[in-house]
Amino acid sequence: MDGLDTLRASWLGRIADAADEQALEGARLGALGKKGEVSLMMRELGKMTPEQRQQAGPALNALKDELNSALAARRAALSDAALAERLRTEWLDVSLAPRPRAMGTIHPVSQVTEEVAAIFADMGFGVAEGPQIESDWYNFDALNMPSHHSARAEMDTFYMARGEGDDRAPHVLRTHTSPVQIRTLQDRGAPIRIIAPGRVYRSDFDQTHTPMFHQVEGLAIDRDISMANLKWVLEEFFAAFFEVEGVETRFRASHFPFTEPSAEVDIRCSWKDGTLKVGEGDGWLEVLGSGMVHPKVLAAAGIDPNEWQGFAFGMGIDRIAMLKYGIPDLRAFFDADLRWLRHYGFAALDVPTMRGGLSA
Repeated sequence: MDGLDTLRASWLGRIADAADEQALEGARLGALGKKGEVSLMMRELGKMTPEQRQQAGPALNALKDELNSALAARRAALSDAALAERLRTEWLDVSLAPRPRAMGTIHPVSQVTEEVAAIFADMGFGVAEGPQIESDWYNFDALNMPSHHSARAEMDTFYMARGEGDDRAPHVLRTHTSPVQIRTLQDRGAPIRIIAPGRVYRSDFDQTHTPMFHQVEGLAIDRDISMANLKWVLEEFFAAFFEVEGVETRFRASHFPFTEPSAEVDIRCSWKDGTLKVGEGDGWLEVLGSGMVHPKVLAAAGIDPNEWQGFAFGMGIDRIAMLKYGIPDLRAFFDADLRWLRHYGFAALDVPTMRGGLSA
C-alpha cells in the first residue's frame, strides 16, 4: 500500500516523542484505536481484491505489531524514568538519628488491662462488661450482702441523688465489678468463664486508694469446679503476668459475703533495693481476694446451686500495675501529668500478646 513508510515514520516518531502516559495513550488511540489511522486502513482490506489483500494485509499487520512494540517500549521507559525520579526525590539517609518516639502513650492502666485480658483469654475466659451506675440490688443484695453490711454505708459508697418522693430502689456508683457477674449469669447461664474489668468507685483517698480505681474480677462456673482449679488459674496468671517461671501462692482463710469458703491470696516475693521480685524470697504479698461462689449468689443470678458451682476472684488493676512497673503512688495514675505519662506510658503498638510478650 502506498504511504505505509511515511505512516510508520510518523507514528513511530510521535510515540518516541510522547513525554508522559497521557501523550502515549493519545498516540495509541490515534494509530490503533477503533478510529485510529491504522485501524481504518485495515478495515479497507475487505474492499480489496484477493491479490491486493495478499499484499496489503501482511504489511498492515507488521505495522500494527511494530507500533505495539514501540508503545510497550516507550511505556516501560516512562515508568523507569518516573521510578528514577521518585528514588531521586524520596531518599532516606540511614545514618541519621532515628525519629523521636511519638508523644502520645498508652496509659499503664489500659496496658495492664490488655495484658490481663490476653492472659485469661489464653485460658478460655471471655471479657464481660456492665454499667457503672448500678442498682442497690445488683451491687449488694444479689451478692449476699446484708442491709447492715458496712460497705453499704454512705461513708464508703457513692449513692445517686434521688428526688423528693422518689421511692425507687437506690442506685450507686458500683463499688466492684461483681454485678457484671450477676448480669452475665442471668444473660448466658452456666457453664461460663469470664473476667469483668472496669472502673469502680469507693469513698477513699490516700497513697494506695483513690475514689475511682480499676478492678478485674473473674468467674468460672461448671459442675465440678473446685478450689484446686482456682489455685491453678491464679498461679498460671501470676507467672504469665509477672513473666517468671513460677509463682508460689498462699491462701489464707477470710470472709466475703459472696463466696464460701473465702480466701485472701498472697504471692511469694522479696524486696531488694526497693524493687519487688515476684516468685522468689521469703516474703509474702497480698494481691487479691477469692473463693467459691456462694450458693445464694448463684440462686440470685438464676443458677441452680445444687447443679452448678464455681470460683470467683477480684484484684485491683491499678495495684498490680504498680507492683509490676514499680509505680510508687496510686494518685499519680489520675493526675494527668505529661511527664509521668511519658515515663510510665507504653507505645501505641505495644499490644500485649501471649506469643509476642506482654510488656516486650
